[in-house]
Amino acid sequence: MSPFYHHRLRSHTVTTKTLAVSILAALSLSACSSQQSVMTASDNSSRVLESEAGLIEAPVVVSAPVAQNSKRSQVPSPSISRANTLYDISSGPAVIRPAPIVVVEPVGDNYQKNIANPINRTLDNPVATLSIDTDTGSYSNVRRYLNEGQLPPADAVRVEEMINYFPYDFSNSQRLGQAPFVVETEIVDSPWDRVDQANQILKVGIKAIDPAQYTRSARAQLPAANLVFLVDVSGSMRSSDKLTLAKATLNLLAKQLRAQDTISIVTYSGSTRVALAPTSGSETATIQAAVNSLKAAGSTNGEDALKLAYEQASKTLKEGSINRILMLTDGDFNVGISDVDEMMDLVKANRDRGISLSTLGFGRGNLNDYMMEQIADNGNGNYSYIDSLSEAKKVLDNELNATFNTVASDVKIQLEFNPAHVDEWRLIGYENRLLAEQEFNNDKVDAGELGAGKAVVALFEITPRGEKGAIAPRRYADNTQALANNSNNKELGFLKIRYKATPQASSKLLELPITTVNKRVSLMSAHPDTQFAVAVASFGQRLQQSPYINDWQYSDSTQLANQSLSYQTVDDANGLRRGFVELTQLAEALQPVINKQ
Repeated sequence: MSPFYHHRLRSHTVTTKTLAVSILAALSLSACSSQQSVMTASDNSSRVLESEAGLIEAPVVVSAPVAQNSKRSQVPSPSISRANTLYDISSGPAVIRPAPIVVVEPVGDNYQKNIANPINRTLDNPVATLSIDTDTGSYSNVRRYLNEGQLPPADAVRVEEMINYFPYDFSNSQRLGQAPFVVETEIVDSPWDRVDQANQILKVGIKAIDPAQYTRSARAQLPAANLVFLVDVSGSMRSSDKLTLAKATLNLLAKQLRAQDTISIVTYSGSTRVALAPTSGSETATIQAAVNSLKAAGSTNGEDALKLAYEQASKTLKEGSINRILMLTDGDFNVGISDVDEMMDLVKANRDRGISLSTLGFGRGNLNDYMMEQIADNGNGNYSYIDSLSEAKKVLDNELNATFNTVASDVKIQLEFNPAHVDEWRLIGYENRLLAEQEFNNDKVDAGELGAGKAVVALFEITPRGEKGAIAPRRYADNTQALANNSNNKELGFLKIRYKATPQASSKLLELPITTVNKRVSLMSAHPDTQFAVAVASFGQRLQQSPYINDWQYSDSTQLANQSLSYQTVDDANGLRRGFVELTQLAEALQPVINKQ
């Protein structure tokens, strides 16, 4: 694997030139009167240091002269001790010390390590169980990396979030019973298997019914909203791609609010405060004035912030309404709760009270992607990454219904493959959304939420019975009885969907056999939505350097996506799919050239 694909943190060293400047500064100071103003290292630490990753907190201070092999140490807090001052004024006459050299230590974002789902032998493990995922943060974060001229680290790529970033038509879908969503399946040839293989891709799609289709007239039909904006105003948010963009995001949302909506703003840094008491959504000017007054400074107190936000939400809790905390942060919780498990307990307890939590991530450099995704998933909310005001508009304007109006909760998918027709299978993505088989029927196990009009796609790569798979044939006999019992069964698999019709406490079960009558079609003849979803899935897997897609390249994803866009029936008025094509081209341009010997 090329080292180019590994996430590399930039390191900064003290140069000879920097040392020379420091020495000259010290000599200059020695010629000055002792009556001069005293300068401290904290003056240096207060300067905003920006890099491609955004604001960098807690600079390293190294006192000159510096030994050739001396080690740099991280300042544990923004406060600077008296020993670091240029003048020691503790006693006696002032003693001149060399000016400190500010060195930027490498910092990095925090991503969960997800190992790609393995290939399963159907005779050994025929059942896949998973929670749906409607988060989209990974896609917009990947987009930011590529637009900045870097391939993203593999752990930043979650294939299911990339696929589900886009709206889908599902024109061949069917509604099962009175479910608030439709279901669609399709089987196509796999585009990336080897020439000696004949693998297939099974698409399972779910789309929530939303007759209004995100029109503004539908906004009036939304339940009243009790929203708390929980805004991180710590020092790490002090950059244009963080707090500045967060404020613009909230101002955009403020224009969508109605008189029946109630808005509060809680801010947090070293301390927490209520920046805006519960206010009617019709008071747009008041809300925007409170938003525009926010400034970044201090450390991050995640524990007190969440408690105060839930306290505010509880004061205006509305039965049968949207009760949600919208948390805007880079996820840098360095005071109070910093353990994910502790954070989950707080979020789950309030989720069960009817207060959901969504997260909006901002910036890079110390982005805690892992934390924000986990608390949103456990808070019956969504995780979105905001890399531009256009993305904010997508999440909080174009898809406002899907973002706030949950029509089905705890949605689980279980697919049992028939060993008579499927030798092997693997689930593409959803690594951190897998459930144990027995958890499917347990209503106490949390799963994903489905917002109005939102589409969710899960892709399975399967090896048909008798075709060459990845697992070598075994010496001893297979479970021939199981094969014999199912040989006349025309079902490729059996799909189960379990969900709760919000706010019901008990779940409902839907079942759908996937028959071999739905014989596969070539990918080029498939529905354009299927073509596009496979193009996105292949792109995500290539970014992860997945071993399962063989020689598939970024340019292949470009070609397949363009093929799907060639149909006149495809609606890409918002340009999202065209934007994806551009990302595949950027990735291809950033791909290192490997000389083959």
